[in-house]
Parts: sequence; structure tokens; C-alpha cells
Amino acid sequence: MTDQHPPPIPFSFEFFPPNTPVGAAKLKTVVQELAAVHPEFFSVTYGAGGSTRDKTLATVSSIAAAGFEAAPHLSCVGSTRAGISEILATYRAQRIKRIVALRGDLPSGTATAGDFRYANELIAFIRETQGTDWFIEVAAYPEYHPQQRYAKRDLEHFANKVKAGADSAITQFFFNPDAYFHFVDEVRALGVTVPIVAGIMPFHNYARIAQFAQRDGIEIPRWVALKMEGFMDDAASIRAFGLDVVTALCERLIEGGAPGIHFYTLNQSGLTLEVCRRLGA
Repeated sequence: MTDQHPPPIPFSFEFFPPNTPVGAAKLKTVVQELAAVHPEFFSVTYGAGGSTRDKTLATVSSIAAAGFEAAPHLSCVGSTRAGISEILATYRAQRIKRIVALRGDLPSGTATAGDFRYANELIAFIRETQGTDWFIEVAAYPEYHPQQRYAKRDLEHFANKVKAGADSAITQFFFNPDAYFHFVDEVRALGVTVPIVAGIMPFHNYARIAQFAQRDGIEIPRWVALKMEGFMDDAASIRAFGLDVVTALCERLIEGGAPGIHFYTLNQSGLTLEVCRRLGA
């Protein structure tokens, strides 16, 4: 077995809470496999309106119990101040000190927005009530939030989250490095100094990733899309080409000074590990 080396810049990995015991057992294996590249932390998503609250907690607890840093997502829409305080107390008891603070979405059919409208209000509440106890990550959108019509307004919203007390940011996934670098330049001009970690989605399943991208206003370069579609059902070619595209993207980001890379793993390790290996981890 070869020695494992730390990544050239900090890596982190995102999971979603498994729905079944089989999925939970598989994720434990995935965590151990990805731990070989010495990630800074593992994050765990949180369903609309807190719909996966218990599963998120169980997943985070499992990661923390295995000796790794875990960062639960915490969305505020539909939540109360008391509810957020209770969740944070639960995480504090697990010795978890990093969270990803998000606005989130209401579950369909739910009318009440709760005590918070935006992520900056959640961050301000945490800082007011708990001081600097938490390391707070926030979301960034290099191609702008899909629900925001005006780029300038989206940049201002991001700056407001940082001013409210965020320590770092993780971007939505993207395939255009120029969008990332332009976004960083724009927010630096607004006085934002926190690290902005690049969020990267390997091509686990091209059709599914394309669906995510269309929903969230993310550009897949035309040449990449046409080549992927041209492979039809050739899984080996899709995998090989996807790895080349994502590795080249990460190399460009590292060369351009990105402070970290956050991989959206979809609870799988294979492609992410191969990208990490190609990057020298």
C-alpha cells in the first residue's frame, strides 16, 4: 500500500443523509475511503425546512464518532430562533464546531417562513447568541443565485452574509473557472476577505448533473455537453472524459489561487478519489 499524501490545498467533501440502513453502511465505507486524502472536513446536507434534521444529525454524529471533522448544513427558512438554538445545542454536545449556514427552501405546501428570511439573519442570530463559538461557512454562487435576476444584488447579498459573521464560503458547483475568478474579484471589491472555496461536482451521472445544472442556472460548456451526449451509453468514455474535464478545472483553480476545493460526492468515493489522486493527494 502506497503512502497517502495531504492534498496540495485543503479538500473537503459533501454528503447527503442516507435514507436506508444500507445507505448508511455504505456511507461509512465512503467516509473511510475519502479520509485517505486527509480532508479538512466532511459536510452533510439538510433537507428543505429541516426535513432531514434527524438523519443529518445521525450522519454528522457518525462522522464525528469516527474521528473526523463534520460540518452539518443548517437552513433557517421555516425555523424559529428556539429551534435553531436547540439544534446548535445538540451539535455542541457532539463537539461539532463548524456549520454551513444557509437560507434553504420551504418544503412544498408549507406557507410559514419562520423567524428568518435570509441566511445573513441566521448568521447574525448565531453570532449574537453564541459569539465566536462556531466556524460558519456560507454559500456562494459564481454564476449567481438562480432566483436572483440581478448580479449586483446577488453580490450584495453575499457580502451581507459575510458581514454578519461568516468565516468562509463554499461555492455552488460550476464548470467555468472564469466565473469563479470573476466572482472572487467582484466580492473582493466589496470588501469581502474570507476564503471562497471552489465547489466541484464530478460527473457521477451526466444526465443527473445536467439536470441539476439546468435547475440551478449553472453553465455546462457546450463542447463538454455535446461530447458527453455523443458518448450515448458508453459509460467508460463518459467516465474518462468527465475525469479529464474536472481534473483540468481543479488544476486551473489551484493555479489561480483557490484556497480549497469542496467536492460534491453524491455519497460516492470513486470519481472524487481519482480526481484527488490526479491532483497529487
